[in-house]
Amino acid sequence: MVLLLESLLEEKTLCPRILQCLERTYQLREQDAEVRHRWCELVVKHKYEPGYGDIERFLREDQAMGVYLYGELMVNEDAKQQDLARKCFAAAREHMDASSAKERSQTTLLIDLLLNPDFIDPRHQRKDYVTAKTIT
Repeated sequence: MVLLLESLLEEKTLCPRILQCLERTYQLREQDAEVRHRWCELVVKHKYEPGYGDIERFLREDQAMGVYLYGELMVNEDAKQQDLARKCFAAAREHMDASSAKERSQTTLLIDLLLNPDFIDPRHQRKDYVTAKTIT
């Protein structure tokens, strides 16, 4: 299943009907975290709004694997996806487990960007603005 989803991630476009059929046929919402992560990547890439609830669930239930997904939501420069990332992070922030808290310290720039798009990285001598594109 992971290989199928990874190959679909290489496709430039997938219509909403195909994504809907994929989810229903393979019951992607009920699969393991690896499969659901790939499904969420497809949802983000193709801006499949009916799948945004799956992203929320994934970020809530699989916090440690969610860091990359937060980045994907932010770099697409889609206002709905960025709002979704901020909403999910704000909700999860208070309830992060220890491993996620450690990961949080490793992704400080991303988290600050999620909470404040005008964040200035204090480590930059020139005080350059950090943008989602600089975090990959």
